[in-house]
Amino acid sequence: MSAEAADRVVGLVAALRAHGLRVGTGETVDAAEAAAVLGFADRAVLREGLAAALLHSPDQRRVFDTVFDLYFPYGVGAPQGEPRGRDDLRERLAAALADDATALARLAVEAVDGFGGYGSSPGADGWSSYQALERLRPQTLLARVRDDVRSRGGGPGFTDRLLEDEIRRRIEVFRTLVAGEARRRVAERRGRDEIARRAVAPTADRVDFLYAGKDRLAELRRTVQPLARKLATRMAARRRRAARGTIDLRRTLRGSLSTGGVPMRPVLRRRRPVRPELVLLCDVSGSVSGFSDFTMLLVQALHDQFTKVRVFAFVNRIDEVTGLLEHGAADPAGLGDRIRAEAGLTGHHGSSDYGAALGEFTERYGDAVGPRSTVFVLGDARTNMSDPNLSALGRIAGQARHLHWLNPEPRTLWGTGDSAAPEYAELVAMHECRNAGQLGALIGRLLPV
Repeated sequence: MSAEAADRVVGLVAALRAHGLRVGTGETVDAAEAAAVLGFADRAVLREGLAAALLHSPDQRRVFDTVFDLYFPYGVGAPQGEPRGRDDLRERLAAALADDATALARLAVEAVDGFGGYGSSPGADGWSSYQALERLRPQTLLARVRDDVRSRGGGPGFTDRLLEDEIRRRIEVFRTLVAGEARRRVAERRGRDEIARRAVAPTADRVDFLYAGKDRLAELRRTVQPLARKLATRMAARRRRAARGTIDLRRTLRGSLSTGGVPMRPVLRRRRPVRPELVLLCDVSGSVSGFSDFTMLLVQALHDQFTKVRVFAFVNRIDEVTGLLEHGAADPAGLGDRIRAEAGLTGHHGSSDYGAALGEFTERYGDAVGPRSTVFVLGDARTNMSDPNLSALGRIAGQARHLHWLNPEPRTLWGTGDSAAPEYAELVAMHECRNAGQLGALIGRLLPV
């Protein structure tokens, strides 16, 4: 393997690590050996070989594919020759969408080369996939490609829907290829490492709950069961260690008197591990709802680790949704909608009111919290300028064994605008919890054994 190829493999591994993927020295060596055996003539084969050597789960593939395109592009620099006109390129794109999907990658290079550059310096100052796609408008070719395929023997009826879905899929593939080509050219100008660090979408467990779209939230829900299994294993291990006990120094030294002061038989201070009772108070309003829904699903998956689990949802009123959570476990995508539809969570207005919700909880459900209870409050602590009702939170803290607040907002935003996070943090341990990775670490660390 050449030095340049080795540098590309090392750069690829470094970029993957920067995005949270665990890639060890052994996997790096395997990837280098795979690249040496497979060669660089067939890029698709190389991609699959490196993915097999470096990745541990399917959800890492999105990050890998984007970074791979930066370090192992189709080619270096723009294609030779002047780009052809827009109409000519659209003609060839329509033909490729109809029956030559392998040509899409080449056409994506031409599209960026001819229509994606901007600026006045030679070779353009930058490259924009949006600009190239806006000029070509491949989505407008759907009807034309469909009619072309049908004229070659495709029949009308139900197959038309399947045909349109396939053409839409190919158009989306082309759009992705154009975006990758534009990103590659920017990387050539600014440096691959910088682009790999800043312009690659993170893995699902590192996506901020507050900014995750529907597709990323769906991807997040698929990580609930694996994360729950990992946390359950970790909690079981902690219980086993706790069952063994710690050294009781006083009793150990007393027993050592018979051996001349040598502690031959350490005496352990044993304690009986107790599974905690868990209570969740979840704000399900606005953008916070994605965070609350995911956490509720995670706790539901971990229910065997607790003696009792009770879940309460609120906006400006609070209601118990434990039963809805259990019944909705088979439909995680619709859990939030079901809770908001069937539970009484809003009064005269639809905005969050932490003070009213906490006060109602202490009045209606105060007996849900006892000396064995660990309580988690989930929400951004934004009160919409209403009374935060600190006394109600203080009463919950006085009844519970542990009380924690998980806040999906960055710590730098606490106390800005209508955020009462600093006031609540004086009464309860408040933790920044912006993504699934942080949530898993906090749940594993904060839950008692």
